[in-house]
Amino acid sequence: MSAATLPGPNELDDRERAAVEALLRALADDEYVAAERYIDWQVRGPTLEADISIANIAQDELGHARLWYDLLQDFGYREQDLIWERAPDDFRHATLLELPFERGDWADCVLRSYFHDVAEHLRLEALAGSSYPRIADRVAKVQAEESYHREHAQNWLERLCDDDPGRERVQAALDRLFPYALTLFEPTEQEDAIVDLGVRTESIETLREDWLAIVVPFLESLGLRVTDGEVNLAALVPEAHGRDGTHTDHWQRLYNEMTYTYEQLGRREPRRIMRDPDDE
Repeated sequence: MSAATLPGPNELDDRERAAVEALLRALADDEYVAAERYIDWQVRGPTLEADISIANIAQDELGHARLWYDLLQDFGYREQDLIWERAPDDFRHATLLELPFERGDWADCVLRSYFHDVAEHLRLEALAGSSYPRIADRVAKVQAEESYHREHAQNWLERLCDDDPGRERVQAALDRLFPYALTLFEPTEQEDAIVDLGVRTESIETLREDWLAIVVPFLESLGLRVTDGEVNLAALVPEAHGRDGTHTDHWQRLYNEMTYTYEQLGRREPRRIMRDPDDE
């Protein structure tokens, strides 16, 4: 039985609004922080084409963040409340996305992208039938661009694993990043309400199982080892996972970089990171 369609932002009750806000913050923060990290690679990729691709992906992710942050502005928040003047421990992105890239390690970049993009693909499918129409209406635009991101990462992983040295680099990145990739599937404090109200049509546990069913066979087909036998995935998740406001030490440094110019210029009404799609 499908959940009833939720009303517009001004008619939501407290439980409904809390569920919508929690989901939107996780969505928007994931996209925004991922874009900030991709910027580190914009002129450091192994080829000119890679530089251009990662710059385009970063721009796309900022656009997706814009889509979700705009829906939070329906509740009266300003952009500076959501990004520039927000406390760092109020962000709800998965900690996978805040980690600095290993210096000069393109395998780190494309594997992290693959983990995130497959998770994003599944999450968007579960939002296409959202009971909150303002979310459902925006899914198709994001899906089209995320499909390209996923193909880009998958193609690069196949290319890197085509010889032993490249495969060893990807394996090292996999060993380092896989526990943090699981943070993409840590619940927010409103997970039960998000599912009960149909704001997202699948539970976070189901999304994780679907993600594993895609990611593990693909990586193993490249000659990689994801885990050693049966493991307790919950035990692998880092203590700082992001969805509850806990973060790694790396996040404070990235946050400082993100907000530095805004603070130095003493801005109070920042330029919007992108145009509101509702104005198009």
